[in-house]
Amino acid sequence: MENINLEGTPKTPSVSFNANEGRLELRGRSIPENSVEFYKPINLWIEEYAKSPKEITVFDVKLEYFNTSSSKCILDVFKLLEEINGNGTEVKVNWYFEEDDEDMEEAGEDYQAIIPLPFTMIEVEEI
Repeated sequence: MENINLEGTPKTPSVSFNANEGRLELRGRSIPENSVEFYKPINLWIEEYAKSPKEITVFDVKLEYFNTSSSKCILDVFKLLEEINGNGTEVKVNWYFEEDDEDMEEAGEDYQAIIPLPFTMIEVEEI
């Protein structure tokens, strides 16, 4: 299965999904013109990955900011990962947020409350 490696832009996050390692990462800002279009190939990749996931899949979310339409798309990503969790496989989420960025910390806590995946909240100096 092909990995995804997309360079980030001022409006879109960098995306690094490695099927061999079971490692997924979103990093940067997510304010694309069309969030649904941007996240569509990511969702398709996860659906394909779900057919034979690694025993442990780690999803690192290192976003400094995302808009409302991206938040729905990110929720969809979590829902797809939720389907992988269980039956001998585990999905772990690492939610990174910059110190003093209460909005991003709260966003991670909100997702944690909605999605039954193990979240680790990680405060960092800078993303």
